[in-house]
Amino acid sequence: MHRERWLIVLLAWTAIFGLAPAYAASGTLAVEETLAALGKGPTLGSPDAPVVIVEFSDFQCSFCRKFWAETLPKLKEAYIQKGQARFIYRHFAILGKHSVQAAQASECAAEQGKFWLYHDRLFQNQGALAFTEAKLKRYARELGLKEPTFNQCLGSGKYGDKIEGETAVAAFLGARGTPAFFVNGRLLAGAQPFEVFQAILHEELKRNGPRKK
Repeated sequence: MHRERWLIVLLAWTAIFGLAPAYAASGTLAVEETLAALGKGPTLGSPDAPVVIVEFSDFQCSFCRKFWAETLPKLKEAYIQKGQARFIYRHFAILGKHSVQAAQASECAAEQGKFWLYHDRLFQNQGALAFTEAKLKRYARELGLKEPTFNQCLGSGKYGDKIEGETAVAAFLGARGTPAFFVNGRLLAGAQPFEVFQAILHEELKRNGPRKK
């Protein structure tokens, strides 16, 4: 296994044996290092942004949809597009088979450079039986993805370890539901309104300032 995979396994076992609170108490630096060990993920914003927001989300979660519809657009306009914040999406697929299936499909869309388009389509269509295999393939077709490539990817389950690992790390770091956010390593639970993010981002920007290139 790669170093990152070993870390994910270790974190999962540590969480099972109840050591997560002690680890989280060691500080935001340890949390940031753990998040970084997950490797690259779908990202919005400048790599030099002084604030990093990591979301752990489930495409079936109604509160995750609420954040996507109401808060994320404001964060994009006020911070992400201005280079002050970088936003990273991670999976916290805890609501059953269709959650995992949708997460897999989003990763297959990412292979073709269309993660965010597919991410948006999933939240737009959220509802009962919205993430069956047939519908996930239909969304890909509607977005202009290469169908044979997407379908083969989805059927292979190749991103199962990635999704399982990110879900385990979220739980290890103290997330108890979806969505959960880490703002420069600080846990923020739930679909909080823009004003709550704004207050935390103001603190972080004041503390960190612009990152040097």
